Amino acid sequence: MRTYARITGTGSYLPPRRLTNADLVAELASQGVESSDDWIVERTGIRARHFADAGMFSSDLALEASKQALAAAGVQAQDLDLIIVATSTPDMVFPSTACILQNKLGANGCAAFDVQAVCSGFVYALSVADAMIQSGAARKALVVGAEVFSRIIDFKDRTTCVLFGDGAGAVVLEASSEPGILACDLHADGKHVDILCTPGHVSGGEVTGSPLLRMDGQAVFKMAVGVLEEAARAVLAKAGKTEADIDWLIPHQANIRIMQSTAKKLKLSMDKVVVTVDQHGNTSAASIPLALDAAVRSGQVKPGQLVMLEGVGGGFTWGAVLLKM
Repeated sequence: MRTYARITGTGSYLPPRRLTNADLVAELASQGVESSDDWIVERTGIRARHFADAGMFSSDLALEASKQALAAAGVQAQDLDLIIVATSTPDMVFPSTACILQNKLGANGCAAFDVQAVCSGFVYALSVADAMIQSGAARKALVVGAEVFSRIIDFKDRTTCVLFGDGAGAVVLEASSEPGILACDLHADGKHVDILCTPGHVSGGEVTGSPLLRMDGQAVFKMAVGVLEEAARAVLAKAGKTEADIDWLIPHQANIRIMQSTAKKLKLSMDKVVVTVDQHGNTSAASIPLALDAAVRSGQVKPGQLVMLEGVGGGFTWGAVLLKM
């Protein structure tokens, strides 16, 4: 009998400090950087985001989201045999944020590691956990996306500093005889490294290169729309489904324009797209699980529905997962 991986619980966490566009614009103005609420909303759809306070790390956000997901699934942390954290803003160079989270959860002993695929990280991590459950290497897995992107934003660059926020989302995956994750499709193209990157690194006790995010917005937009459509069609084909079968599309929450363009190419009404970018901003690897948890808890996403998750990010990486809730 084939073993599938099913999502049995979801959770999310946003740090308490919430900044509306007006709040952020005021802070930027004090530093001599001009922006406006209208400019931000028109170009991105973002109206607010959350920033972690000093001393709050990705593992702290991940811990709160994980507690929610475990409670929703009715699973004890000690019963986990796999923890994967998708993050581009780890607590430290090493050990992994997953190991730090594991200790905070009291789930010591199971496999734990990080996945770094930037904004596609959660889709990548979910695909890895799915494969491990299908192979029998794990039966209960915790998959988390957690980011503190506010730490790597250049607040003198108004084209990027208004985009990002902090947060974490988590899911519990369990082995099942009933189909859950139906298909996955992952890709990367390293020749596009320079269009979205944070090129700094640690050497000799100092940060060399720039530790702040850089992005060619037009290049990212152009590539994102194309590859998201390709990944969506590929994962549908693998599962033997069509666009008409999709109940909900939950894309990486980067920019409302990218999300609208992707939905249009898939002939999906925006009524079938889960949108949280307006309140969360771009939380990178955390954006998809944050949006999924919000949709589950609001009653939008219901058991038995077909959901497509899509991510695209620096690397350049992209991918999609089709699942039945």
